[in-house]
Amino acid sequence: MGMYNAEISAGSLMLPESRRIAKLRMNNPTEVDWTEALRGENVLQKKTPATARRQARLIRNRLETLDQEGWQLIAEGDKEMATQLLLAASIRHSRLLGDFLHDVYAQHLRRLEHSLSPRSWEAFITECAHRDPAVAGWADSTKRKLFQVIVRILAEAGYLDSTRKMNLTPPMLHPSVVTYLKRLGDMQTLASMEQAR
Repeated sequence: MGMYNAEISAGSLMLPESRRIAKLRMNNPTEVDWTEALRGENVLQKKTPATARRQARLIRNRLETLDQEGWQLIAEGDKEMATQLLLAASIRHSRLLGDFLHDVYAQHLRRLEHSLSPRSWEAFITECAHRDPAVAGWADSTKRKLFQVIVRILAEAGYLDSTRKMNLTPPMLHPSVVTYLKRLGDMQTLASMEQAR
């Protein structure tokens, strides 16, 4: 498997949905429990089963990068903390997002640039194709969708003011998020999130 995958295109941070899946995950559900929650109860409140399955799989894969404490913080913590932990889980799950924060967002801050531009995404995705040749085979529509989702994630997490203007607004990290990532020993994700301020 290559360095990068496009799975992140299935959705942004999805805080309300992620809280529901985190609560479910804390109870160690069986596959039957998962199916009942998604199809029977429609816990994600999606119009189609296919959308519910796709988004649940993405959220579940992100949450699997954390542990029971992380799931509880997402399920029960305040909005800022839960959102930042979801960003951390998304970075742990998607090398593409982590590298974008490190290679593009942080560089823009260091150069005192005020906003992201689609051109910076194009240069980044070209560089990713050098690191992982599979990226070159992604459809242009997939690449555009990935940029849209990454921008939405960064806006939801407070790193951008909006998806339209894309002005850089790096937040202070919640102390509980810093403590949690240090306890996990994940200094790389912490650095990706902190260097962006």
